[in-house]
Amino acid sequence: MNPRVVLVEDEPRLRNTLSRAVEQMGFGCEAFGSGEAALKAWPAVHDRPVIVVVDLNLPGMSGLELLAQIRERVEPNGAAFIVLTGFGDLAAAQYAIELDVVAFLTKPSPLGDFEAALDKAWRRLAIGPHEKRPAVGIPAIPDAASVTDPTVKQTLEEIERRHILDVVARQGGNRKAAAEELGISVRKLYYRLAEYGEE
Repeated sequence: MNPRVVLVEDEPRLRNTLSRAVEQMGFGCEAFGSGEAALKAWPAVHDRPVIVVVDLNLPGMSGLELLAQIRERVEPNGAAFIVLTGFGDLAAAQYAIELDVVAFLTKPSPLGDFEAALDKAWRRLAIGPHEKRPAVGIPAIPDAASVTDPTVKQTLEEIERRHILDVVARQGGNRKAAAEELGISVRKLYYRLAEYGEE
């Protein structure tokens, strides 16, 4: 059984387009225009593993705040997250690492990339529960102004990759020390490095 997709995007045209694409790919889809609406409906939509696709720049509750709240409500392997964004900064990328985001898609994203991200999220849910990190709580959400600064010219995915590789280099290639500095499990670090072809 395919997991359900919860799509949170405030632009109606993009929300409708992505909703149709999700359904054509064989997933059930619940679409919302705000984080508050998604959380209000959460008990009804969360009857099986969920892929959450969220725009970072939402009215009211930010996309990062929404992801943090969903993370607190689901089992360790109950949700996989995909972020839609224009541009972001290092603070947002670091926070997304903590929330175990599967993919970052820059808007407008080709439907092929969107489909690949959904497939990746689906495979992530099928792997089984991730290693649990020490209970350190949800990290503080970075300042919303820094997350949506349009002058930043890099996507969150590029920033995340560079940050992880910089930490690994700073730790002299010691994966355990790098994972501790990043606040993620060694397993998750190896997973990210394999994605970058750096394992």
